[in-house]
Amino acid sequence: MKIFTIATVLGLASLASAEIFLHETFSDGENWTQRWTPSTHRADLGKLEVTTGKWFADENKSNALRTTEDYRFYATSTPIKPFTNKGKDLVIQYDVKNEQHIDCGGNYVKIFSDKFDPKTFNGDSEYNIMFGPDFCGTKAMVHAIFNYKGVNYDLKKTVSAPNDVDTHTYTLIVKPDQTYQILVDGEEKASGELIEDWDFLGPKTIKDPSASKPADWVDEHEIDDPEDKKPIDYDSIPEFLADPEAVKPEDWDDEMDGEWEAPSVPNPDFKGPWAAQRIPNPDYKGPWIHPEIDNPEYKVDNEIYAYTFGNLGLDLWQVKSGSLFDNFLVTDDIKEAEAIRQESLDLAVKEKEAKAVHEAELAKAQEEADAEQAAVGTEADDKPLEGGESGDMEINFDELNFDDEINLDEAAAEVKENVAEIKEEVEQKIIEAIPEAAKKPVKDEL
Repeated sequence: MKIFTIATVLGLASLASAEIFLHETFSDGENWTQRWTPSTHRADLGKLEVTTGKWFADENKSNALRTTEDYRFYATSTPIKPFTNKGKDLVIQYDVKNEQHIDCGGNYVKIFSDKFDPKTFNGDSEYNIMFGPDFCGTKAMVHAIFNYKGVNYDLKKTVSAPNDVDTHTYTLIVKPDQTYQILVDGEEKASGELIEDWDFLGPKTIKDPSASKPADWVDEHEIDDPEDKKPIDYDSIPEFLADPEAVKPEDWDDEMDGEWEAPSVPNPDFKGPWAAQRIPNPDYKGPWIHPEIDNPEYKVDNEIYAYTFGNLGLDLWQVKSGSLFDNFLVTDDIKEAEAIRQESLDLAVKEKEAKAVHEAELAKAQEEADAEQAAVGTEADDKPLEGGESGDMEINFDELNFDDEINLDEAAAEVKENVAEIKEEVEQKIIEAIPEAAKKPVKDEL
């Protein structure tokens, strides 16, 4: 098997006839910067880092590329071994974890040809395929966009993306027979034919432009009954009547208030506007159907699926940063992709357990900090006052010299200093209680 030489690909086993063109796991630390090129298209692009994240199951396998700045665009790319998938299967697969509870932002990847310029990479750069999840508010969906003859076509089906803080694996498989599959965590979410689920070729038939509905075509299903006539006295029934129960107020003055009239109330006998009854139209011919002809612009293309590839990139906008990307895989080996995916899924299960431990330690640290703060506060409240027991000062009024001059400013300053010392002591104990547990890495002890 031919393998694109980067540190993360070594050791993979596969069939001799298949190839892995890219498998990036960021397992060699900071060396990833030698493979990935940030775009210089704009100066305010967000920074990326390689980290294990807040929780992980295996420190050696959990390095991932993470977004680090809120309200930022990100644009970075890495070369893959140039190849064409003509006559071959194509698999694009990678892992994503949104530890930040993503609210609005993308997690998708773009695959480019070998004519791609990484330095000018931006949202308008032409790509071959864009694939992966996108989130904004309640919307969480998986995109699968193919470029065909310079136009981007999105999948007509809706594929939901899981919106949580766990690691998920996204897989796109495209075959030479122009069929596809979209998997999320190994589970098929969509499949079918490219020419059916994307509008690459347009419709096979169109409405005949030379045909039009005949002028005498009757498509009205019902008509007014010509035998139904409006009653002669129908319009004589008023809509409102004077309220028969209304009584002229005793204090009503006709000279001052005018002639009194009873208020109106709806007439129960009023029937509303008259309309003739409807009957079936004897001349009804049914709905007119526009005849269709073969679309002269429709041409069968059996190579819509085929591209020449050379680069993979992340072109993202994120409101809240913290997404981690790992295990970027581009291959024509479906079996090898399945094996790598299963390893990611197994690791994700352990990650959830590690997350539970991490969250439990944070909760425990907070409880200890709260208890420590409460204890320090109680200690300050119960601190014995000089000259007596806690809260009680024994005063010998005979010994007091009321002729002594009392400096109120000095007394207030001394009290303020004592309060500041107690506050500083409380804060220091909180700081000592929280960080060690909160920042302690969670090791895989499973």
